[in-house]
Amino acid sequence: MGAIVGVHGIGKYKYYRAAGHSAEGAAEAMRLKWDRYLHPCLKSARGTYVSEVAYYAHLLHTGPDDQDEPAPEKMDAGTRQFFAGWARQAGWGEHLTAILAGITGWVLQKPRAVTFAMRFVPEVATYLTDPDKRTKCQETVAHVIRKNRPKVVIAHSLGSVVAYETLWANPDLEVDLLITLGSPLGMRNVVFERLLPAPVNGRGSRPKGVKRWVNIADRHDIAAIPPQLAGCFTGVDTEQLVNLDWLDFHTVEKYLGCGVLTEFLRPYVA
Repeated sequence: MGAIVGVHGIGKYKYYRAAGHSAEGAAEAMRLKWDRYLHPCLKSARGTYVSEVAYYAHLLHTGPDDQDEPAPEKMDAGTRQFFAGWARQAGWGEHLTAILAGITGWVLQKPRAVTFAMRFVPEVATYLTDPDKRTKCQETVAHVIRKNRPKVVIAHSLGSVVAYETLWANPDLEVDLLITLGSPLGMRNVVFERLLPAPVNGRGSRPKGVKRWVNIADRHDIAAIPPQLAGCFTGVDTEQLVNLDWLDFHTVEKYLGCGVLTEFLRPYVA
């Protein structure tokens, strides 16, 4: 099997539903996709790079089973506050009053970015404000890492937050390389101040069991604000900014296939 464990990002409940409400089936469907996304840049004869994708989306899902994200008008007050914090980071502060009062009309003005936010914000809010669900997500990720004992953990989007906290909460977990993709770990007033363990003197730090930390972000990824993490965390060894796609700036497919990961992963898949 592969030397890599993946930790997925937002919007992945659809895999759970498609697999007949099986977390194992959802995880395997995602693993196959991650392998396919990595193949163009790695092209290893092994063909299998990812041992498992730690799947937790079903633990954060709220609302009807056939709905991937809540309608704007049905966001609770807490989630709207997260939405406002994200919008401020994205440079849309002038719209905060409208967002908090009733965001449906504002959504219509910026459909693509806010469609993304409809997926991003509720899952982030649920993870960071529900201690029981937060613990269960971390237990899921810890179990997958402990079982597979990977050399590399690749964590995308919200998955970078879950992986970061999981590795801190489980010091027995050791990995040679942590790669964060499109990470919101440094997002002030939304994620950063809520991290566990809490940042000290305004800075977080690399989990003790991680030997090397590489962060990669698209320059215009509105989930990765700021795109570079070294200003917020000690122990970030390498950072690279990329230009993925102005319309498709955050998907794991674009990140895994962009070619930048090749130099970091090649030693583990040869």
